[in-house]
Amino acid sequence: MKHIHAGKVRDLYEDGDSLILVASDRVSVYDVVLPTAIPEKGAMLTQLSNWWFQLFDNVPNHILSTTDVPAEFAGRGVRVKPLKMVKVECIARGYLTGSGLAEYRRTGTVSGVPLPEGLVDGDKLPEPIFTPTTKADVGHDESITFDDVVNQEGREIAEKLRELTLSVYSRGAEHAAARGVIIADTKIEFGWDGDILTLGDEVLTPDSSRFWPAADYAPGRPQPSFDKQYVRDWSTSTGWNKEYPGPEIPADIVEVTREKYAQAYELITGESWG
Repeated sequence: MKHIHAGKVRDLYEDGDSLILVASDRVSVYDVVLPTAIPEKGAMLTQLSNWWFQLFDNVPNHILSTTDVPAEFAGRGVRVKPLKMVKVECIARGYLTGSGLAEYRRTGTVSGVPLPEGLVDGDKLPEPIFTPTTKADVGHDESITFDDVVNQEGREIAEKLRELTLSVYSRGAEHAAARGVIIADTKIEFGWDGDILTLGDEVLTPDSSRFWPAADYAPGRPQPSFDKQYVRDWSTSTGWNKEYPGPEIPADIVEVTREKYAQAYELITGESWG
């Protein structure tokens, strides 16, 4: 095996004609990897993604095997097809919050999509919207419009990316809602397996999505969550400027975060963690 790439959270190894994708316990907020790991996070991300990949069996994905990996990567590594990744972060939003809310307050739009007046933090949108960003190798991803994706990838591919992103989000959100979880938004990545547009990386995890407990949902304020928003909020409260290096995470914040990831896994899959 040859280590060929270290991402914010995942490491990629070349093994013959396939790749081994390994999710670490690193946590990244505001595109900065914090110096403290969250125990078991990598395994939870991997196994939740694997569960979703099986559910979305109508969408081509990169998984070759969830078990044929070196022993040291068992549970948090998968064998995958090498893809030529599309240089777009495909984001679907069903609710208004986070950076989308900040943009809406400035312009009345999110990624060029006009929204009704008077929306507040946490409001459900009339319908899910596609709000892509750049896929930066270094630094922060930047919001772009659908027309920007058309200019970069061509109209047919841009429309396919939008269609697949909204389809995966809507189906996942419908399933989660039946389990008492609101999926407010999610980030998805696609790549090319030959001429087939293929779902890669991870899908509908607490790292790539906002998961809210439906029982506590109330628009007009930040929502309780089962995702890394807890770490985001804590890091902001320290006065950190959101640039490298990030702050060390205290033990109590680490434990609550691990519990939130486990809760998300258990609620969505219906299986107990560990």
